[in-house]
Amino acid sequence: MKKRAGGSKAKAKGRKAPAARAPRVAKPAAAGLRAIKGARHHEMAGVKIDSVAAANGQVKRVVYPPGFRWSIHMKPLIGTELCMHGHVGFLTSGKVQGQYADGCTFEFAAPQVMVVEPGHDAWVVGREPAVLIQFDAAAETAQRFGLPAEHRHAG
Repeated sequence: MKKRAGGSKAKAKGRKAPAARAPRVAKPAAAGLRAIKGARHHEMAGVKIDSVAAANGQVKRVVYPPGFRWSIHMKPLIGTELCMHGHVGFLTSGKVQGQYADGCTFEFAAPQVMVVEPGHDAWVVGREPAVLIQFDAAAETAQRFGLPAEHRHAG
């Protein structure tokens, strides 16, 4: 059998060769939201939380949905005026803004390390969920990471 020069058999017969397919790559958001092996999963006020014990604390993946605001969605469940939990972690997707009682504001956009002192309100900005990988020590988080018990100005 003789090979034809200059192209595939499909071209030789007047047909188009099938388009080459690009390898499938998982979308970052989809890959980052898969089930975590060994994690405890729960939801609260639309926030999805997966936590795994690590050393003497926990590593959590916290997914805040678009439109989430602590003062609207969590305040009625928690019973405090502001979120009194410190947050230390890495924002893998989304955007978060917030404000402390004294009017100081903060803003984080993925990918970014974030540290938020206790005594804040915060909300998701835009249409994308905010996904935070958080290092947590429950009620001792602020103390263990050297944060004040509540936001205040230095000096």
